[in-house]
Amino acid sequence: MKPMTLKSLALSAACLGAIGAASAQDAIVHAGHLLAVPGEGYLTEQTILIKDGRITSVKPGYKVEVHGIPVIDLKNAYVVPGLIDSHVHITSENGPGERLKAFTDSSVDTAFDGAAFAKKTLEAGFTTVQDVGGENDAVFGLRDAIARGAVAGPRMRAAGRPISITGGHGDINGYSSPVLKLFTGTNICNGADDCRRAVRQQVKEGADVIKITATGGVLSNTAAGLEQQFTNDELVAIVEAAHSMGRQVTAHAHGKAGIEAALRAGIDSIEHGTYLDDESIALFKEHNATLVPTVIAGVTVTGWTNEPWLPEASRKKAAIVGPLMLDMLRRAHAGGVNVAFGTDTGVSQHGLNAKEFALMVEAGFTPEEAIRAATVSAAKHLEMDADIGTIEPGKYADIVAMTADPLKKVTELESVDFVMQGGKVYKALE
Repeated sequence: MKPMTLKSLALSAACLGAIGAASAQDAIVHAGHLLAVPGEGYLTEQTILIKDGRITSVKPGYKVEVHGIPVIDLKNAYVVPGLIDSHVHITSENGPGERLKAFTDSSVDTAFDGAAFAKKTLEAGFTTVQDVGGENDAVFGLRDAIARGAVAGPRMRAAGRPISITGGHGDINGYSSPVLKLFTGTNICNGADDCRRAVRQQVKEGADVIKITATGGVLSNTAAGLEQQFTNDELVAIVEAAHSMGRQVTAHAHGKAGIEAALRAGIDSIEHGTYLDDESIALFKEHNATLVPTVIAGVTVTGWTNEPWLPEASRKKAAIVGPLMLDMLRRAHAGGVNVAFGTDTGVSQHGLNAKEFALMVEAGFTPEEAIRAATVSAAKHLEMDADIGTIEPGKYADIVAMTADPLKKVTELESVDFVMQGGKVYKALE
């Protein structure tokens, strides 16, 4: 198998257009119940005018203001902004054969897998995602193909390879010594200076955001625990290097000490946050940091504890961590932590991202609070709130609708009936 260059990947990804992005058009949308700004309640009988993929006006009443522009009838629907998932792995999906793919698949194979997963994600109502871990060429190539319209999928902010220590979560583990040497990448670092180098390399290769693995992880095939793995000076060096190059840093973190060390170092957000406590919550608020909870990932791995395809070290960690995550989110919400919706999809199945909403409600969120976390809060977290997160003039026409009220039953978001992204309709209301 020949190694693929970024150029050849991009050319191959362009061929994925057969997946079928809809044609662009101006449009008028009549919305019966419009949650234009989640957290502020519904507006009724609204007209949304769309031009060149962006919203130009939102006005009360059903108006046809421009002759010849098609009208989309959502008068009997409940309309919300395009949903945002702040934590996905768009080019992979855990299962019995996933570890073997490291040996059998090229970057192009991985990008094609990602294109199929991206289509599922978009049709599920998620018009924007943040990918926080995958092979650089595949993830960045797919991101760029979506951006230029060659592939149907959610708009992406992408980290590529996560920054990790040697032997840590994010490094290659559980294979023979020759394989370990073969797969060790430039994202692996040791010591403050080397970690600065790793951050700069990821920025050079195309990262929009820097992802680090601040603690051990459940699915890494090593019995290395779930606590802090980077030293404090390494964490500070990473943050300084990333921020100096205009990149936020998000940290995979389970253990309390690792969460708090990352927050004290100036990390912008924490992914998972399993063992956070009152002291951790105070640090979140002191540093204005965001939590991306990914409870569905915990539920998913809890169901794998007897699966023979999952390495023993991972099964043991899954049995401990999975059941803790719902209560973690309950504590974080009660403590006033800023939460952005995220799922860790790729652990769970692509296209089922919206199942996280019901878990958020179980943890104490109202349905509207949960939707706000997946729109307003997630858009701000991704530094894209000027363009997405609400249905307001100037923003992309990212619109999702369903025929039943998600504020009464949040599981309605699991099967949306209409999806528009940037003014293009990808799922039409029948």
